[in-house]
Amino acid sequence: MRKIIGVFACALIFTGCYYDKADQLYPSPVTTCDTTTVTFAKDILPIMNTKCATAGCHDSQTKQNGYDMGTYNGVKMVVDDGKLIGVTRQDPGYLPMPQGMAKLDECSINKIVRWVNLGAQNN
Repeated sequence: MRKIIGVFACALIFTGCYYDKADQLYPSPVTTCDTTTVTFAKDILPIMNTKCATAGCHDSQTKQNGYDMGTYNGVKMVVDDGKLIGVTRQDPGYLPMPQGMAKLDECSINKIVRWVNLGAQNN
């Protein structure tokens, strides 16, 4: 009887405990960044409005350095100057933007780069 209880107890111990990796048991949700069809209205303008065209920066009132990043023409001016990709990626030699804030997330940067490389259309 003791032997049976001992075997049963061991079976419970070894089947009740496991040391799997947490990331395999509880995987994080997969996030993707779709840059196939990037448009100014759907993708770029929302980034500009939340990160660039803010009060005291590149909004329609302040227009710091002459840039109104809340409009297509204002953003296109920075594209035409060749600065938009460099400042958003914070490449060496460019003033890192958004200034005084965290760097843009990689998905936002990828969307901006893709939009510029597709011709920076007002779409």
